[in-house]
Amino acid sequence: MSTTWLVVALVGAFTIAFKAAGPVLLGGRELPARMTAAFELLAPSLLAALVVTQAVGGKQAIVLDGRLVGVATAIVAVRLRAPLIVSIVAAAVATALARALFS
Repeated sequence: MSTTWLVVALVGAFTIAFKAAGPVLLGGRELPARMTAAFELLAPSLLAALVVTQAVGGKQAIVLDGRLVGVATAIVAVRLRAPLIVSIVAAAVATALARALFS
């Protein structure tokens, strides 16, 4: 087995063990309210971190380009309560226009 597949197997095993730890350790008990509130914020904060790193991340430095225009357009569209498909299309068009104008 190559080193790559060994790492994949270990990460997979760790993921399964990590997901099973919650139900095994809690055993049907309710989490405290403060902990529940903290867990509810994990997914949105992780999503925000992924969006930021994809929008401005470069190989060695922060890159400000058309992707940031697209993200800003999507944020405005969502705040205006536009449908999801409209937000996506508007972000794609804004990104394409920004790249065409600034490249």
